Amino acid sequence: MATIKIKQIGSPIRRPEGQRKILIGLGLNKMHKIVERQDTPEVRGAVAKIPHLVEIVE
Repeated sequence: MATIKIKQIGSPIRRPEGQRKILIGLGLNKMHKIVERQDTPEVRGAVAKIPHLVEIVE
C-alpha cells in the first residue's frame, strides 16, 4: 500500500480540542515534524479536516 508524508505547519494553540486530537492521532505534536502514514481514506479524511495545520509533502 502507498504511503504519504504529512508535515505539521500550524500550531494547535488556540485551536478546538477536536483539531488537537486529530493531530495527535496522526502522530504530530511539534511544528515542522514529518510523519509517514498509510494512504487510507481515514488518514486522508483526517488531513482534510485540518488543512490549515498540515500539508502533504511530496
